[in-house]
Amino acid sequence: MTITDKPIVLDERRGMAAQQATEIRRRLAEVEADQSALRVRRTELEKVLLAAPAQSWPEAAEKARYLIGLFAMTSPARDPRRQKLIASVLDDLARLAGEPVASPADGGSSPGNGSDAGS
Repeated sequence: MTITDKPIVLDERRGMAAQQATEIRRRLAEVEADQSALRVRRTELEKVLLAAPAQSWPEAAEKARYLIGLFAMTSPARDPRRQKLIASVLDDLARLAGEPVASPADGGSSPGNGSDAGS
């Protein structure tokens, strides 16, 4: 038996089932790390949002958008009537804050399609 400087790639020596199981474990670990980082960023954002009361209506609207975005990701928000209500409220907040509001045909607000809830 001789020792070589070339590393042995163990994945090549395992069967397909073992390789797939290893790949699943690796991807799951990546997803869990991403979710953990997202939780940390969300916690930091919530600390900023709680640090002081809104000084203007646009600031209050941003806080409301965040909360509406969180709700939009829940099971109860998947009801079509609630989706329309969420989109309508988000459009109202944008309009009242003086922001341009796109119509639904132009890709306007819809729950979960660009709210900053997960940012």
